[in-house]
Amino acid sequence: MFFIIFAMLKNLFNMSQLDSQLKEQLIKRVSLDNPWWLSGTIADDYKNMPLRPYSEVFYPLVADTSIRRATILMGPRRVGKTVMLYHTIDKLIASGINPQKIIYLSIDTPIYNNVSLEELFNYARQALKQEDNYDDFFVFYDEIQYLKNWEVHLKSLVDSFRSVKFVASGSAAAALKMKSNESGAGRFTDFMLPPLTFYEFLNLQNLNNIIIEKSDKSIAPYDTININELNRLFIEYINYGGYPEVVFSEKIRSNPGQYIKNDIIDKVLLRDLPSLYGITDIQELNKLFVHIAFRSGNEFSYEALSGEAGIKKDLLKKYLEYLEAAFLIKVVNRIDQNAKRMQRVISFKIYLTNPTLRCALFSPIEDSDDFIGSMVETAIFAQWIQGEKSDFYYANWTNGREKGEVDMVWTDAATQKAFSLAEVKWTDRFYNNPTELKSLNKFLESNKDIRKIIVTTKSKTGTYDSPQGKILFIPAAIYAYWVSSYLYNNKRTSLLTPNDVS
Repeated sequence: MFFIIFAMLKNLFNMSQLDSQLKEQLIKRVSLDNPWWLSGTIADDYKNMPLRPYSEVFYPLVADTSIRRATILMGPRRVGKTVMLYHTIDKLIASGINPQKIIYLSIDTPIYNNVSLEELFNYARQALKQEDNYDDFFVFYDEIQYLKNWEVHLKSLVDSFRSVKFVASGSAAAALKMKSNESGAGRFTDFMLPPLTFYEFLNLQNLNNIIIEKSDKSIAPYDTININELNRLFIEYINYGGYPEVVFSEKIRSNPGQYIKNDIIDKVLLRDLPSLYGITDIQELNKLFVHIAFRSGNEFSYEALSGEAGIKKDLLKKYLEYLEAAFLIKVVNRIDQNAKRMQRVISFKIYLTNPTLRCALFSPIEDSDDFIGSMVETAIFAQWIQGEKSDFYYANWTNGREKGEVDMVWTDAATQKAFSLAEVKWTDRFYNNPTELKSLNKFLESNKDIRKIIVTTKSKTGTYDSPQGKILFIPAAIYAYWVSSYLYNNKRTSLLTPNDVS
């Protein structure tokens, strides 16, 4: 009996030693991840990384401690979320926040495996020798989706520590959005960080001086000093501009497929979505995404897509929902010639949320490429659908032998009437011969209250007074800049609406 008790006590002692050693290692790791506690600044490699303009929008949500809510930074993989967190920390320090009141914890760190958010917060305070102090901290949890039931943990922290600002980020946008909506009502503020917009692409490279602001804004508020160079940059954006690392790395640009496909697409398709939704046939999902990516901007139907991809319709619908939740695709619904929604969804368009995804899967496009038109259209749509709920449709109709289509139509939710539209072209042909815009003119004949009619061109700017209203011709690259810059400023100021550019 004595030996049994002795053995039990010995085991307890050994376990206590292991717990003590693990705790010591955890505290060391937390200290390592927060160098500003001693230095007063973030590491130079992060400080020197380009600051995405969206950082200016995100920072006030973090700095505002008057509202007791956690801020959730969501977004696709590799769009710069971790860098944004570090830049936010840098701004907090610059604003006068004590560096030892800022805690950063990356949940994908192996030693943090299965350690609760509250325990990590406790270890950080122990490392700071502030075990009994719970006030006025800013706590950042990066890659939070690696902790099971993170939303329950985070909600509890928000409720328990009333004077602490909690910030979380994660790459599995589908998982984060779902969990945030389910459990964070009233406790979480979501912020979606999109892939780079065209406005940011130029801004980050200090190339926005190619854009000039016009005093006469009757057609568009912007013009360019060199349309050929701007178009070259626009095609470069389509091929490589979705991700900050690709923009600034010639090595990655030389083989975008290895970086984007392996590190972004495959991880979402083969790991994030299967683990979240219990998908067993991951190759089937991958095949569907590749099929859609090759045809971005095309019209699909459940019947045709089911046959082409070899996937049953019910499962196909679920896969499309999953891909859209993961922010890889955007489904745009159809209206008819009279701007009426279809009672039953039969056909729809699907766009990649980021044209760079197609380049990674296949090959970069050139100006003369057969797919340039659909990829310019995808790039324009990508500016509109960056993480926000879109309120536009495409029009498609058949009257006998007559068929027609308009790319983008905005409708009033109350009246169900169309008030604005855009037709995306990568040619100057219709600027020179506007009467050839037969589908557009037919739609305008049926919809008399259209306030703004935009047709993009390759290089021409001007107007045409059609019987149905004034058509504004704007180069596609300028329109992409206009949309992305105004939507960015709209998010920043909450004053502008899509009506300003649609």
